[in-house]
Amino acid sequence: MKPKDFLATRRVFTRREFVAALDDGKRTGQTRDSLLAYYARTGRVLRVRRGLFASVPAGMEPAQCPVDAFLLAGRMTDDAVLGYHTALAFHGRAHSVSHEFRYLTARHARPLAWRGNRFLPVAFPAALRRAKQEAFGVRTVDRLGLSVRVTTHERTLVDVLDRPDLGGGWEEVWRSLESVEFFDLDQVVTYALLLDNATTAAKVGFFLQTHREALMVPDGPLGRLRERRPAAPHYLDPSAARGRGRLVAEWNLVVPAEILDRAWEEPA
Repeated sequence: MKPKDFLATRRVFTRREFVAALDDGKRTGQTRDSLLAYYARTGRVLRVRRGLFASVPAGMEPAQCPVDAFLLAGRMTDDAVLGYHTALAFHGRAHSVSHEFRYLTARHARPLAWRGNRFLPVAFPAALRRAKQEAFGVRTVDRLGLSVRVTTHERTLVDVLDRPDLGGGWEEVWRSLESVEFFDLDQVVTYALLLDNATTAAKVGFFLQTHREALMVPDGPLGRLRERRPAAPHYLDPSAARGRGRLVAEWNLVVPAEILDRAWEEPA
């Protein structure tokens, strides 16, 4: 493939992808790196960080060229998976706009700030690593002609309930998840139990029960989660443990009053 053809079809790419596409047996690694450097000098390529680049369409000024942040996040590492609030946003379900883009990875990666956005690595949950199930609930989807890996609606639901700090906080999590009309409940429960955390199982059960009518939740999924709820009361939000909360005995969860009362719906 010719370099110009590659750049015309790859808005975001890694050095490895560039090298592989131009591997015709005639160019050395040094030659391909020289080509990248040339295109960067002439404004045809933007360097995002070491090994990661964005192409600039012909005739466009580099400084004014938009670069899709989801594509960047999905190529921060070779195993990157868009997750948490970023997955909600990718699926068009996030209630609020965020300039933080989180991706799951097993690699050692550093946060990156670029053009007003922050790209933040998150380790795969320990339970998934132990079970070698990091890919559970991960789909490869098309984004502007390129493939991106992202957690499904089902996994994302569990992940943001497990880590609301990575989902934008409880109000954002609740309002974002409520925009989803359907979940594969078997996948939700299977993944929730895979995380092997009693409090997380109770959180998921509480959310599904709270939205039982809208999501048409039968007894079966709730029963499976109820069996794994904590034996003693746990706080749904440990950071608010000293605040107001009420015990939901069925799930052994102490839930902040603002969630039970849906405080965000109160008139200003």
